[in-house]
Amino acid sequence: MTQPSSPSPTATYRLQLQPDFPFAAAERAVPHLAELGVSHLHLSPVLESVPGSTHGYDVVDHTAVRAELGGERGLRQLAATARAHGLGLVVDLVPNHMAVPQPAGLNGPLWDVLRHGPASPYARWFDVDWDGGHDGRLLLPVLGGPLGDELPHFVVAADDGVLRYHEHAFPLRRGSEELPLPRLLASQWYRLAWWRLARSELNYRRFFTISELIGVRVEDPEVFDATHRTVLRLVRDGVIDGLRIDHPDGLVDPGGYLARLQEGTGGRWTVVEKILTGDERLPASWACAGTTGYDALRHIDGLFVCPQGSGRLFSHYRDFVTPLADEGGDWEETVRRAAYEVVTHDLAAEVERLVRTAARISGRAPRPGDHAPWALRQALRELLVRLPVYRPYAADATRAATDAAMLGRAAAGARGAFRVPEEARAVDLIHDLALGRCPDEPDGDGGHGDTPDAADRADRADFAARFAQTASALHAKSVEDTAFYRYPVLLSACEVGGDPGEPALGPDAFHAYCARVQRDWPTTGTVLSTHDTKRSADVRARIAVLSECPDRWRDVLGSMAEAAVCGAGSGVDGAGPADPMVSWLAWQTAFGLGAPAGGAGAERVAPAVLKAAREAGLRTSWTEPRADYEEAVTEFVHSGPCGPLGAPLAALDAELAPFIRANVLGAALLHLTMPGVPDLYQGSERLHTALVDPDNRAPARFRPELLAELDGGAAPLDLSAEKLRLTATALRLRRRRPEWFGAAASYEPVRAEGPAADHCVAFCRSGRVVTVLTRLSLRLVETGGWWDTGLRLPPGGPWRELLTGREVPGGALVGLSELLADAPVALFAAE
Repeated sequence: MTQPSSPSPTATYRLQLQPDFPFAAAERAVPHLAELGVSHLHLSPVLESVPGSTHGYDVVDHTAVRAELGGERGLRQLAATARAHGLGLVVDLVPNHMAVPQPAGLNGPLWDVLRHGPASPYARWFDVDWDGGHDGRLLLPVLGGPLGDELPHFVVAADDGVLRYHEHAFPLRRGSEELPLPRLLASQWYRLAWWRLARSELNYRRFFTISELIGVRVEDPEVFDATHRTVLRLVRDGVIDGLRIDHPDGLVDPGGYLARLQEGTGGRWTVVEKILTGDERLPASWACAGTTGYDALRHIDGLFVCPQGSGRLFSHYRDFVTPLADEGGDWEETVRRAAYEVVTHDLAAEVERLVRTAARISGRAPRPGDHAPWALRQALRELLVRLPVYRPYAADATRAATDAAMLGRAAAGARGAFRVPEEARAVDLIHDLALGRCPDEPDGDGGHGDTPDAADRADRADFAARFAQTASALHAKSVEDTAFYRYPVLLSACEVGGDPGEPALGPDAFHAYCARVQRDWPTTGTVLSTHDTKRSADVRARIAVLSECPDRWRDVLGSMAEAAVCGAGSGVDGAGPADPMVSWLAWQTAFGLGAPAGGAGAERVAPAVLKAAREAGLRTSWTEPRADYEEAVTEFVHSGPCGPLGAPLAALDAELAPFIRANVLGAALLHLTMPGVPDLYQGSERLHTALVDPDNRAPARFRPELLAELDGGAAPLDLSAEKLRLTATALRLRRRRPEWFGAAASYEPVRAEGPAADHCVAFCRSGRVVTVLTRLSLRLVETGGWWDTGLRLPPGGPWRELLTGREVPGGALVGLSELLADAPVALFAAE
C-alpha cells in the first residue's frame, strides 16, 4: 500500500466523455455533482484519440488534450469550475497502447515508423518484432480481402508521398513513389495484408486481440517521459488530482511503471484496473492506492446470491438448455475449452513469438534440449490455459513464491498432455523462462555458463514479459469475453472479476474481505457499475433475485412452451436447430433490464443478445457472422422477451419488486460505506439499468431537480428516487466525516442475533457509523421474516438513522423487524 501525498477522494463520479458529452457538458453538471456529495470527478481518457471515439482509449497523440472535448482550455476550465465547487479531477490514463487509426497519419509517431522503419526515432515506442517474418516489415492487417483482390483499390499519391486504400492512408518510403505497384508495396517498411492474417501473422503486440490498438513500450524511460509529459504537467499545474491506470497487466513491469509514475506525480492518489481472481492479492510493492474495485464488486454481488437457489437454477438451466459440459454445462470445462480455442486461434501470433524466443534460448544452452517447435508450442499452450489468474509477475520479488507455486501446479498438469515424458521437458523450459529463470537453474542465478551474453539476457527478459502479457490477454478473452457468454446460468454472476461457477458469498467472506481492505489498501477504489461492466449494478441486482426463486423462473419459461426458445434461423441443410442457450440469456437479459415490452426495450436487448452470441462464438462470431442466425435471434427478441410473449416477465417483475428493491438499495449502501473509495458510474445515483457497451456508454443525464425536491423534504415516489436519497445521504456523510472512512478508519462487523441472522449484514466504521441491510430478502419472507432476530448497536450513541431521523440508544438490542420496518436498509451515525 502506498499512501497518497494529497488527500484521497471521499468518492468519485465517473463521466464518459465523448463528442456528445465534452468538457463543457461536464462543467454544467458540476454544481449538481457537488451537491450530490462526491469529492472528485472521474474522467474517461482526455488525450487526443480517434475522431468520434465514444470512449477515448484509442489514443493517437499524448501531447494534446482532445480537441473534440474542448482541448486543454476546456479541461482547465472544467477543473477551475470543479475546484470552485470543492471538487477535484481524477483522469483515466492509457499507458499500454495507442490506436492504429484511419488514416495512419493521425498517429504521428506511428506514421514516422511506417515511413522510416526501425531507423525511426519512434521505433522504440512500439512493441514490434521486426525479426518476426515479413522480411523485416511491420504487418498491417487492414485489407478487406487478399492482397491480389484489393490491388485495384490502391491509389498512389506520388506528390504527397502517400498510398491510399479506401479511408486508409500510409506514408511511402522515399524514392518508392514511381515504382510499379507490386514493387512499391514490397519496398515499404510495412506489409499491407488481409485482416484475417492478424491472428497468426501479426508481429506487433496489441491490446488483447484488437489489431487496431498497438502496444506501447512504456518500460523504456524515454517512451514513458514522452507519453506522460502532458499528463504530468497537468498534475503539477493542479488540473489533475489523481489517476486511474488502464490495463496495467499489459505492461512489461507494472510495478516498475507505477514506481516511476508515483515519482512523476509526487504521489497523487492512483488506482489500477487490475482484475483479481479467487484469493489473488494485489502485489504489495505496487506504488498505488489499490485497484479500481472489481474485487469489491464481486464481494458485494455475491452476498445477494442464494447458494442453494443458484444450484437449483443451474438444474433448471441444464434441463432447458441441455448443454455439453464444455459448452456451458460445467464452468471449469467451459473455461478450459474457451482458453484452448483462444490460445490456438485468436492468439496464435503471440504464441508463435514466444515459440521463436524459447527456441533461440534453448539452442544456446550448454545442453540444448532439442525441443521441436511443436513441443514448445504445446508446452506454452498447456501452461497458459492452466493459469488461474491473469498473469504472473516475474519482475516482482514480492510475488516470486506465489507465482512459482502457481506455475508449478500448472506445469504439473501441462506435462500430462505429452505422450512421451522426454518431450514433456519442453514444459520445464517454458516454466523456468516464465518465471524469469535460466533453464536448469531453479534459483534463477547465473546464466548458460558463467556469463550469459547480452542477446541471451534480452531474450530471457523478453520471454518472461511476453508470456505474462499473453497470459493476461488469454484470460480476458477466454473468460470475460467467451466463457461468460457460454455459461449464462445466472447472468448477474457473469461480470468482470466474478466467478459464475461459485456465484454466492456469505457475510463472513464479505467481512473478511473488508477487514483486509481496510488493513492493506484502505483507499483502494470500489465499483458496482463501470463503462466495462456487462450489466449495470441494478440489472444484476434484479437478476440475482432469480437465485432465490429458481422454480418461479422455470415456471415462467415453461408457461410459454416451445415459444420460449429461439428457432435460430435456417442452417446449411435447411432449418437450423433451436438455440435454447441464447433464449435463456435473452429472457434473463430482458428481465434484468426491466424495460417495458415493445420497441424501446427490444432496441436495447437485441444488440446485447447478439453481442453475447458473437462473443460466445458457438453459432456466430465477430469474424464469421451468420446472417440468418442473427436475424432469427433479433426476431425472437422482438417477438418473445420484448414482445407479446413477454407478459409473464412483467408479472414476475411486479411480484418480485420488494425483493429487487432490497437488492438495489442494499448493494448501493454497501458500496458507499464499506472500506475504500466508491466510484459512482454516471447515472447510477438513481436506478440505472444498462447493458453491455455501447448501451452503458450513452451520454450522461442528470436529475438535479429531483435531488432538490428530496432535499426539500419530499418523500421518494419510486425506487429511483429512494436510491438517490440514500446515495446523497451516504456521500455527504463521507465528505463531512472523511476520517470515519479513510486510511485511519476502522471496520468491525456487527452480528445479528437470532434465527434469521444470516439475512442481515451490518458493520461499524470507526465506532461512528453503522450500516445495516437485508440480504436474500425473498427467502427471508418465505421463512417467516425476522421473527425475534435482533441487532445490538455498538455502545456510545445515541445512534441516529440518517434516512428517517429516528434515534436508537447505544448498546440497545433492536429487533430487525422494527429496525427495518420501513426500508430494507438503514444508515446510523453517532455525530
